[in-house]
Amino acid sequence: MSATSDGSPPTPGDPDPTAGPAVEWDRLPDAVRSRLADAAATAVGGMAEKEVPVPLRRLARFTPAKRARLGGPALIAELASSAAFRAAVVAWWEEHRPGELTPTADDPLTVAAAAVLAGDPAAAEAVEAAARRGDVVELRAERDAALSRVDKLTAELERLRGELGEVREQARTAVEHRDAEYQQLRRRVSEQGATLRAALDGRAAAEEELADQRRAAAADLADAHAERDRERERAEAERRRADRAGTEVAAARQAAREARRSDEVRLGLLVDTLGGAVAGLRRELALGGGGPRPGDLVTGAAAAAGGGPVDGPAALDALLAVPTVHLIVDGYNVSKTGDPELTLADQRTRLVGQLAALAARTGVEVTVVFDGAGVVAAPIRGSRGLRVLFSDPGVIADDVIRSLVAAEPEGRPVLVATSDVAVVRSVQRRGAYTLPSAALLTRIARG
Repeated sequence: MSATSDGSPPTPGDPDPTAGPAVEWDRLPDAVRSRLADAAATAVGGMAEKEVPVPLRRLARFTPAKRARLGGPALIAELASSAAFRAAVVAWWEEHRPGELTPTADDPLTVAAAAVLAGDPAAAEAVEAAARRGDVVELRAERDAALSRVDKLTAELERLRGELGEVREQARTAVEHRDAEYQQLRRRVSEQGATLRAALDGRAAAEEELADQRRAAAADLADAHAERDRERERAEAERRRADRAGTEVAAARQAAREARRSDEVRLGLLVDTLGGAVAGLRRELALGGGGPRPGDLVTGAAAAAGGGPVDGPAALDALLAVPTVHLIVDGYNVSKTGDPELTLADQRTRLVGQLAALAARTGVEVTVVFDGAGVVAAPIRGSRGLRVLFSDPGVIADDVIRSLVAAEPEGRPVLVATSDVAVVRSVQRRGAYTLPSAALLTRIARG
């Protein structure tokens, strides 16, 4: 290596005035760049931290393979820009692994990488030799792959030739088989011709016999039509007789209905007369009026007038046994307690059915009240002994229940089934009994 103009030795990596063409780092073959990255990655792993350029210190903690794979671009960029780093890499290899990275190595890639790192004047020629060597290797690989494909195609050709021979043999066999079938078919056609001639003769005889049978059938059909006309005439006569009988029966039924209607009118007049007579007797004898009703004289009726909570099943059964008791049910309060998983429509249907059964068993007058704001389907009708009410828009069911309690005459026992504390307090102040929703559901389930 020659000295500089001032007589001092050149710095590693600096351009040598006697050197050949400079290496263009951005145009290095990929194989040479990869070998340079491997060499730099190995050296960085063994250098002291202060000797490693700052941008590469993070890579020093990686393994050599991972360092070259992930930090390859950074290592190449640092080698291209820093002659000092190139010199440090060359010095590390000469110190720790002498002879492995030298321009005299047998591997063209190693020769090219060593020449580039050392700034060898022949670095460009070494890089071109490595590129040519890589091209030769690629061409050899392509040649080997082409030869392999030729071998495969030759084997495939032999296989196809074998299959072609088999197909030709099968075709020859098929032709022989076809000829045999053809001769057999000719014999069959000859036999079928004789059979056909016999069949034609038989058909002529059958057609003659068919004509005779058609003539006989036409005569039978004419006789059948005549018999049918006679039966139709008899059926028409029977129908007219039946129509006359039906008219007579309808007239008899109409006369019976008119007679019954006349009897019902007379019976209605008699009942109205008797009712008027009974009403006159009541007024004459001063019966009814404001005196106590029979239900008020039953044991327990006097206690029912006081109001308050109903404690226990026995007290509930005793109160329901009072003839004049009126059971008022807070609909959704009870249904949501018993069946919260159902829709409101299904809750209403189920509760109304249960209350109808309770009214039929006990004879108690039952009124169930629902909020009418959310009802979009047709409201449910009540049944005998059961009244179903829906609050008007802007009115809640609680207010309707309070109005029902207030409308009852003084002394009639009223039982309100609800768990709403506000409703319970307000109706108890008016003398009504109260029953929790769960207790009513238990009584319904008990039957």
